[in-house]
Amino acid sequence: MTIAQQAAQLRALLMHLDIKRAHVVGHSSGGVIALQLALDAPGRVQTLALLEPAVPVVSATSSAQPAARSGIAVAIERYRAGDNSGAVDTFLRTVAGASYRATLDERLPEAFAHAVAAADTFFAQELPAVRAWTFDVEDAARIQQPVLAVMGQRSPEVAPIWRQRQEWLMASLPHAESFVLADATHLLHVQNSRDMAERLAEFFAVHSQ
Repeated sequence: MTIAQQAAQLRALLMHLDIKRAHVVGHSSGGVIALQLALDAPGRVQTLALLEPAVPVVSATSSAQPAARSGIAVAIERYRAGDNSGAVDTFLRTVAGASYRATLDERLPEAFAHAVAAADTFFAQELPAVRAWTFDVEDAARIQQPVLAVMGQRSPEVAPIWRQRQEWLMASLPHAESFVLADATHLLHVQNSRDMAERLAEFFAVHSQ
């Protein structure tokens, strides 16, 4: 299942529901699906809110991406060895920090168990699709919708790649505005749902026409 196929499914859903244009919010891999939808069906997308999207950013000077990749590589190895729980834990520690589990257990008590149950879907389909997806500065220049680029305030403490990606989005997207969500890592809307919801509502209101 490629990112383009998933974006096509989203477009089909909008058509089925007779939604002419939508404010599209995407978190992590959902962010890249949102970007692909905007490329493939720009008329359907009113705005984009990208919550730490997994965009491919290459930098010769930054060690952030290799560090993140090494953690994800370990997660993949554990999955291939049949350790689904260890694979999910390693991946989430890599992207959201060591304290991610306490947040999930408090606010979404069944989330970790659901993630382990869905490990085959994630590691065999979603993650390979994200890793195969391409998006460069020329693609970014085609995104003409208003974009809210969201980064967790504490995400750079987990992995510098989050700041690198945020800076790349702000430099590459023509109509992007940055929002740093207080007291949050990659779990973002789970950790600080009120501030995230309020900022989204403001963004949608400004760009509703």
